Amino acid sequence: MRDILYLEQIEQAEALLKPQRIEVLRQLAEPRTCTEVAAVLDQTPQRVYYHVKRLVEAGLVDQVSERRVRGITEGIYQASARSYWLAPSLVGRIGGLRRRQDELSLGYLLDLMEEVQADIAALDRAAPELPSIAVSGEVRVPPERRLQFLADLRTALQDLFTRYGGAEGDAFKLAVACYPHYPQGDDRE
Repeated sequence: MRDILYLEQIEQAEALLKPQRIEVLRQLAEPRTCTEVAAVLDQTPQRVYYHVKRLVEAGLVDQVSERRVRGITEGIYQASARSYWLAPSLVGRIGGLRRRQDELSLGYLLDLMEEVQADIAALDRAAPELPSIAVSGEVRVPPERRLQFLADLRTALQDLFTRYGGAEGDAFKLAVACYPHYPQGDDRE
């Protein structure tokens, strides 16, 4: 483990600067499994693994060994450094243009779906009430109107977030996915 890891890539900074991931990193000051970290943070191992996976991809956490537990191989992870410093060139860039580009990428969509899956897996299905809704549909947008469609969708969602984004009441997470759909038999490649 290094004393300091100097972050010069925006992907590293964006992977690090999420409160849950900072907590995971703190727990990985010593080698631990996702199950051990999950117990300390009162999270599911799947949720912790999701964050550890992102931190490993960004080079902020290393898998230091493995062990077999009841026929399953479990990774043991450790933070790559004791502290992380952001390059001055990254300040102000984090979250702005990069986030808008990422929101339009399939990689971001896959990350979001993994996060939704981990969140749902963590729900107590024995609870008497789990208010939720799922909506699926298809819209057809001519190529020249795609940008307007995405802007309209963003505006509608921002309106909901503004109206219901207060600090009181039950918290609900909203994830919307918009991606190309090619029906079976469509000849597009």
